[in-house]
Amino acid sequence: MLNERLLRNLDFVLIGVVVLLIGVSLMIISSATHANTPGSEQFYYVQRQGVFALVNILLMFLFLNVDYNSLKRVAPWLYGLNLVMLLAVMFVGHSALGAQRWIQIGPINLQPSEFSKLIMIIALAQMLEDRKGGLNQWRDILPIFLYVGIPFILVLKQPDLGTALVFMAILFGMIFVAGINGRLLMMLFGGATVLMPIFWHFLKDYQKMRLSVFIDPNVDPLGSGYHIIQSKIAIGSGMLLGKGLFGGTQSQLNFLPENHTDFIFAVIGEELGFVGAALILVLYLILLYRGIKIASTAKDDFGTLLAVGITSMLGFHVLVNVGMTAGIMPVTGIPLPLMSYGVSALTTNLMAIGLLLNIYMRRQKIMF
Repeated sequence: MLNERLLRNLDFVLIGVVVLLIGVSLMIISSATHANTPGSEQFYYVQRQGVFALVNILLMFLFLNVDYNSLKRVAPWLYGLNLVMLLAVMFVGHSALGAQRWIQIGPINLQPSEFSKLIMIIALAQMLEDRKGGLNQWRDILPIFLYVGIPFILVLKQPDLGTALVFMAILFGMIFVAGINGRLLMMLFGGATVLMPIFWHFLKDYQKMRLSVFIDPNVDPLGSGYHIIQSKIAIGSGMLLGKGLFGGTQSQLNFLPENHTDFIFAVIGEELGFVGAALILVLYLILLYRGIKIASTAKDDFGTLLAVGITSMLGFHVLVNVGMTAGIMPVTGIPLPLMSYGVSALTTNLMAIGLLLNIYMRRQKIMF
């Protein structure tokens, strides 16, 4: 078990923020789903999310007994497992909402692409740490892009553009901290900008429509634009203080689709108002600040890279999810960390938080 000196080094601010976010999440999920779930199953979603949150928190604290550096030895195996899981989705996965992303294991639907993000962070951190000479030439960068590119393509084939973009956020965040040459980084961004028109032709029709309705939701108000229109109505109608928990009309009357998953922030805006939504964003700001703090105080490069990858992942999720519900970013199906309903996403996020706690707890070299 953990000794007293390690326990004193836990990041209690980070733990407090995570507990608050999960607590608010359970209230909002309960509010968003109780009116649309019949009879005895009225609180099915919130009970299920609560049980998995508790189990994952307990597992998270158990894993604190293991030094995060032990992940270096298993990183290549985790990468291989990641590829196997993503390939399995293509052959034995089942579809929902037009995408094949899930594998059924008993009563649980697992989404391997969620776990693949954390696995990619671990594997990439181990790879970048081994490159002590820095990332100064194309021959240093190309193997890294190939390493990330294989799971990126497998996720894109599901199709899951949102998670694939998270891979890119993780990649650029980590190579920036790893010391990539600034000129090469600008060339990469410039090349990506030039290739965007070509990338358009590889998108599915529904993905092209999502980008079109982002510019003008009224292009398809009863189809692809419906989510954005209803989300903006919900957030706007909440005004300053909101309509109160369980009082949101857009959510309770089922005008707002996916109100307990991708569009849960719209429920927050409607029922808790501008003040409630702002407080939630402050909690996320503290969480991201603690992630940066942990990265800067880590005792080794591996810990720094892990913390940066996790913070990049969480930050991109918050930015895109909140942005799409407010209508300032395209709809991509990216859940709000620790808030949206979903077993796979919740497990991945809490494992990532546990890894941050592990890095911070062992930040002092003198202990070992």
